[in-house]
Amino acid sequence: MNLNLKDMGRSVRARRAELGLSQAQLSHLSGLSRQTLVGLENGTLSDLGVNRAAQVLAVLGLDVAVPSTQVRKKKRGLWMAAKSASVSYASELKPEILSKVLASGEVPQPYIPHLAHLLDETPVSTVVMAVEEAASAAHVSPRKVWRNVAKLAKSLSVHRQDLWA
Repeated sequence: MNLNLKDMGRSVRARRAELGLSQAQLSHLSGLSRQTLVGLENGTLSDLGVNRAAQVLAVLGLDVAVPSTQVRKKKRGLWMAAKSASVSYASELKPEILSKVLASGEVPQPYIPHLAHLLDETPVSTVVMAVEEAASAAHVSPRKVWRNVAKLAKSLSVHRQDLWA
């Protein structure tokens, strides 16, 4: 890895804030302990394996070699998330509808199964991209969208609801 842990920690902290995630939320989504994440962000962590670093960077949409969102911005997170949510269903959840659902926290009846599938099966990094894009499209903070995701996960009783809490 071309980057030292202090630089990585600064990038992680900035990106986490940009996405409106708390340290506890990022810890939960990435599988790192909150203590490890705090140490990384504060520059006091002395060691972090490549796999663990890659986990947290992937969730944030940062490149492993040099943390950056340049590659991430070329991806279409809402589109990927909508496709993933529609895999098992005859009707397709459109990215525009998913964006509105994430921003409002309200799911039209026909798309309830799609949202449950999204929150249970879609890779975390794809959901993070979708949240970021939905927040931007609705001109709301990502933190508001994350609250909606947590409420949706609870109301839909998804298996991974603790992940989104």
